[in-house]
Amino acid sequence: MPGARAEPYAAGLSITDEAELRTLYEDGVLAEEEFETLRELLRTGVDVRTASREVLYALPGLTWAQVDALLAYRARVEGSFAPEALVDAGVLTAEQLRQVRPFLTGEARGTRSFSGRLRLLTAYGAADGLVPPVLLQAQAEGPLGFRGGVVATLTRRRLEAVRYEPRRRALVAELPGVAPRLPKFHVRWGGQHASLLVGTYRLGFGQRLTLDTTGRPAPDGFMPDEGFHVPGTPERRCMLTGTGACPVEETPGRVTPDFGWAEGFRGVAGTVRGQVEGVTLAFTGFGSHQSRDLSQYELFDTSTRKTPDVLAVLPGKQVPGAVRFISRTLPDVFHELAGGGHASVGFSPRTRVGLTGWGAWPVWAVEGVVLDLQEHSRFPGGGGYGAVGLDASWGTGPVDLFLEGARSFSGPGGTGGGFGAVHRTVLGDRRRELELTLRCYGRDFDNPYSRAVSGPDEFEGTRASNELGARLRYLHQTEDGAWRMTGRVDVWTQPPGGEDSGLVHLGTSARVDYVGVPELQPSIWVEHRNKDLGQNGPGLCFEGEDCVGEQYRVTGRVRLDATEGLMLAAQYQHTLVGSRQRPGSFQQDGRALLEVLVKPLPSLRLHGRASWQDEDLSENTRLTQALRTSLEVAWAVIPELSTRARYELALDLKAPVGARSPPEPPQHLLRLELEGRF
Repeated sequence: MPGARAEPYAAGLSITDEAELRTLYEDGVLAEEEFETLRELLRTGVDVRTASREVLYALPGLTWAQVDALLAYRARVEGSFAPEALVDAGVLTAEQLRQVRPFLTGEARGTRSFSGRLRLLTAYGAADGLVPPVLLQAQAEGPLGFRGGVVATLTRRRLEAVRYEPRRRALVAELPGVAPRLPKFHVRWGGQHASLLVGTYRLGFGQRLTLDTTGRPAPDGFMPDEGFHVPGTPERRCMLTGTGACPVEETPGRVTPDFGWAEGFRGVAGTVRGQVEGVTLAFTGFGSHQSRDLSQYELFDTSTRKTPDVLAVLPGKQVPGAVRFISRTLPDVFHELAGGGHASVGFSPRTRVGLTGWGAWPVWAVEGVVLDLQEHSRFPGGGGYGAVGLDASWGTGPVDLFLEGARSFSGPGGTGGGFGAVHRTVLGDRRRELELTLRCYGRDFDNPYSRAVSGPDEFEGTRASNELGARLRYLHQTEDGAWRMTGRVDVWTQPPGGEDSGLVHLGTSARVDYVGVPELQPSIWVEHRNKDLGQNGPGLCFEGEDCVGEQYRVTGRVRLDATEGLMLAAQYQHTLVGSRQRPGSFQQDGRALLEVLVKPLPSLRLHGRASWQDEDLSENTRLTQALRTSLEVAWAVIPELSTRARYELALDLKAPVGARSPPEPPQHLLRLELEGRF
């Protein structure tokens, strides 16, 4: 179930690398935003000796009280210390250190003045017939606080820039070909009182209301953007529609997708900080020139008020025919010029006030036609857009208060836009934490770079909009650290005056993890979501537009560390979901998985897993019925060089007779990753 945005991680983590983190996401243990945040945190790393209060809170399993205890210990020792010292001092338990250890960096660089990492990734499907997608990621750290990184990839399915064809009054594009891309790059420098980054980056402040693209629970400044997405489910080989556009095939051809990436900011960001009579002053400024990709359905031609067709230019044809692209992302539709900054005054690590402001202006790249954005697009239409907001935090003893209010601007002259506000109250200590979050977003609050706490539904392409809500979250850990319990209740509705005003949504969840016996770690969690508390019972659809039904879900997972080199895990999830197909009862879905991790040698790891999914257990002709298996082999040839190979097999278990769409043929996928450190 998609949880409320900006929620601290609900699951107790036990991973060693990115592959295991992805496994938790694929198994449904982590929500998508949690996975993306932790993945980037794993790639960039956190130095507990220098990280800020907000960055430390992004580490999994830590409460604000534990972060403050860590900062107090850091101030006492006034120097370098090993992470194990935090356990000796009682700041963290041994289990908590084990959870955060993979995210820590800067522990032992030694006397080397230059170090780095290279990763080469590729994926290939048995029926591809194309050059496989390739991605290269390089990171380097040099003397004087300089660091840098680059992500380069080879694409085969990405369209080139589109252009307008006046004779057809449509957009046209060439068929995609193999081409190198450089979506991510950066060089940064960090000193005691200033830092600077040139390249691609993400940044955020306060309660994520005015500006945030980081995904962290408590962002505080900028960070390099090196994120990418590995190829997922094979997609339809032919991306065209129209007479003679695709070859006639007995079964639909599939091909491995390209590596993907999300577009952050691209330009310059810098921070200057200092202290005056015990008061901390900081200013962050940024400027960006980023090309934005959009779906064709986010656009409309202002002269016709319709979504333009995207025609394909076929080899040998001077004028595009009636062959169209199917639901493709159009690259570089407009260039976004953006800039802004954040100023803060800190009176203590827990008390400060900040002001954030930013603005952006789209420059359309397609000539010959006046395009604009549909209401359901993430970006506001009608011209420039931006936001300004004030945030504040205060804490004493077990209490922390956080507040942010913002005003968005959009449309001609900035006459559009609306107001939003978030307030959080946190009460807790190192073992317990109770958080109450109140939020209010107007119907016209159309901030595309807000990632504040919100429900999973969207209003005109934006989640933090047209919403009044309250969320209560509780975390409890026993004194010995053996039990970890979390719970959440989230209620939200729409402000008065809208079409859906008075419709009350509910999302709840509870989870219990036991880690008292290192060899056996069971977990169970339950979830419930109701899209309209005024209507209940079966027969009301849950998934899709205009649905007001319910969903119940229970999941159990157990992990057995039989020996130092053998781990077993099993999980089962059962879901009851409202469906129009079941007017007298709920549709029942099942999902199970089994994984085995074997380490016959310290340098060799074998990881096998099998996942079964059945949507609607009562029949096998309509929805997903699938079995996915994989085997991964990771081998560290030498400590500085490692390789990882993964083979995946996906089987469609739908009935061959009577199914609405024929079962997909077996899908084979091979992933390969090489990593070197220097």
